[in-house]
Amino acid sequence: MTRLDRQFAFLAEAEKLKSVTRATPIHDASRPENSGEHSWSLALYALTLADQAPEGVTIDRVIRMLLLHDLVEIDVGDVPIHSQGGTAHGAEAILKAEAAAAERIFGLLPEDQGAELLALWREFEANESPDAIFAKSLDRVQPVLLNHQSGGGSWIEYDVTFPQLEERIGTKISRGAPAVWDWVRARVESWFERRGL
Repeated sequence: MTRLDRQFAFLAEAEKLKSVTRATPIHDASRPENSGEHSWSLALYALTLADQAPEGVTIDRVIRMLLLHDLVEIDVGDVPIHSQGGTAHGAEAILKAEAAAAERIFGLLPEDQGAELLALWREFEANESPDAIFAKSLDRVQPVLLNHQSGGGSWIEYDVTFPQLEERIGTKISRGAPAVWDWVRARVESWFERRGL
């Protein structure tokens, strides 16, 4: 296969992300979001909220991470953070399946390019570098805002309370984007208060 053959094979595979249904509905609650839409939305979040990134964060790298981070869902599917008490997302079997999916999907690319993108995906997953921490924060905030806009979305489905939201998601958002979490928290907390959650 030529370099272009491998690059287009990867791109064809990446199109499948549009068929992965997420637990979070889109803004008007008319249907679930798909993972391709989620990745695009996060890239736009990073571009728009770049001024909220801590010093030392490279937004171009963050955008690249966010465009790549969920490609593994082509093989593994979406794992909602609130499912099974919020523990499913970190389950060992899921982490292994995602790592294998990353190897397979990025392995479609020419070796040099595949290695570069796989390293970027792994950096995002490790959540240790400033770029990854900010990217993870944005990955957590977007579904919160969609659930809020759609009238509760997956919060209702998974019986989520505000303390659970703050523990599972708020702490992760505030780690990389504290002002963003403060803004979001002020808006979503009242939704839970009105429902006694």
